[in-house]
Amino acid sequence: MNDFVFQNTTKVYFGKNQLGHLGEELSRFGRNVLLAYGGGSIKRIGLYDKVMAELAKAGMTVFELPGVEPNPRHTTVNKGAAICKKEGVDVVLAVGGGSTIDACKAIAATAKYDGDDSWDLVSGKASVSESLPLVAILTLAATGSEMDGGCVISNVETNEKNGYFPPDANPRASFLDPQNTFTVSAYQTASGSADIMSHIFDVAYFSRKDQMDMLLRVQEEVLKTVVKYAPVAVKDGSNYEARANLMWASSWALNGFLYEGFIQDTVCHSMEHELSAFYNITHGHGLAILTPRWLSYVLDENTAPRIKRFGENVLGIDPSLPLMEGAKAAIAALEKFFFETLGLKSRLSDLGIDDSKFAVMAKKACSFTGGKLDSFTVIQPNDVEAIYRMCL
Repeated sequence: MNDFVFQNTTKVYFGKNQLGHLGEELSRFGRNVLLAYGGGSIKRIGLYDKVMAELAKAGMTVFELPGVEPNPRHTTVNKGAAICKKEGVDVVLAVGGGSTIDACKAIAATAKYDGDDSWDLVSGKASVSESLPLVAILTLAATGSEMDGGCVISNVETNEKNGYFPPDANPRASFLDPQNTFTVSAYQTASGSADIMSHIFDVAYFSRKDQMDMLLRVQEEVLKTVVKYAPVAVKDGSNYEARANLMWASSWALNGFLYEGFIQDTVCHSMEHELSAFYNITHGHGLAILTPRWLSYVLDENTAPRIKRFGENVLGIDPSLPLMEGAKAAIAALEKFFFETLGLKSRLSDLGIDDSKFAVMAKKACSFTGGKLDSFTVIQPNDVEAIYRMCL
């Protein structure tokens, strides 16, 4: 485990009656605000009107960017940044799920860029030293973008989907009201829950590296929270306790605390980013399909102890089972949770994906990390391709 410095700068307003603080938070940065949101669900649930009322009360001048896509596109980021530059926007307000917040992080950085193409920044061709301040109102528990500094942006022209860490990109404040997730569909709730779990799996839990046992135990507790409350929220979307627990689990799965002093390649995320770059599938669903197959692929005497521990401590697998039998039972239980309890389709072929692009995707999945992915084990492009085929 490495030495580390931990600082998370996002101020969180959690609960039912916090939106009244929105104006005061935004006013700290100026009067011109870019309001970005997705396909219109915030209007259907009445959140848009509530936000606009608070902005009017604070005397804000509002410029809007509707239509941010799932797997947000760099062209949409470019539109938002252009508005910021033209109108002298002081602060960006993201209202939506991880895709909207991710897009706004890239918008906030591109607004400070001399060029007009955000892909220059996302691809690493260019850089900026600062970003516009960002405030977020979360409507979907999944990505953790409401309390971290990263984003993922897609270029549909080149079938690329890249992670990007703009300067000072953590939202200055995030508003987390579980009621805003009540109308999230059962499918998106299930997919988002798989995404929360995958953040913990990928970033730290499934690893051959040493880490602080205290953090490992907390990781398991957050995973158990998702296992307990995701099925409740899938069945009853308006269950406040379930929605609140999933929302807070989402934030803590990726806000830096659970993996301080620890770094490795995010294997399943790297593989899934290629799936959604080429096929535009729901990110969390792709992760649910990939994760148990990846665990089966890398299962051996070295990886089995952690997999078995996960099964015992999170999914309730019998601890008396022999090592390999217990590890296999853990993987089977994870599959059952994703595909039976949460009701997600279990195969890539169910999502209209065939093997025609697997070789290209496998190579690209490893291209940003020196041609291999290093976490629980080291896997090469041929391994990635084999895992894709296991998912068909």
